[in-house]
Amino acid sequence: MKKRSLKEIFHIGFDIGLILKGLFACGEILSGAAMTFLTPDKMNQLIHWITAGELKENPNDWLMNYLITFGRQFTLNAQQFASFYLLSHGIIKLAVILLLWRKKLWAYPLSIVVFLGFIVYQMYHFIGSHSILLLLLTALDIVMIFLTIAEYRNLSSKDTKQKHGVQKAAGQ
Repeated sequence: MKKRSLKEIFHIGFDIGLILKGLFACGEILSGAAMTFLTPDKMNQLIHWITAGELKENPNDWLMNYLITFGRQFTLNAQQFASFYLLSHGIIKLAVILLLWRKKLWAYPLSIVVFLGFIVYQMYHFIGSHSILLLLLTALDIVMIFLTIAEYRNLSSKDTKQKHGVQKAAGQ
């Protein structure tokens, strides 16, 4: 069995990260689109449908009670914000991921800035929400930044070597 180099492992990790983030971005876009049609009344009807049976069995179910509280706080402004946030976040992320997948060198520094922006925004919201999901998304963004840097260095060194090889061949 062939032993993989560290560069190959980082490249595989980078590709896996792109796929995961791409799927998540598609999910955000679909959720944002769905959110435009999910009024607060419809949200509360959906929550009631989801929680009714479980709360009859266990009235103290933490998750079901959390959903009910969420539904009470879900206003028209929250709907509009969630829809805008999910759509814009998903579209920006998907565009950056597609550029990285196509190996556009200029997109690597851009993606690092975008991921850093997402981290700052997620941590700002984490302070108020203490959401474990935000921490997990932030951890994935941090990993993606490191993998993006490694991939960028690898591609940049290959690009530099190719340019020097072309120059040497033209000079001969």
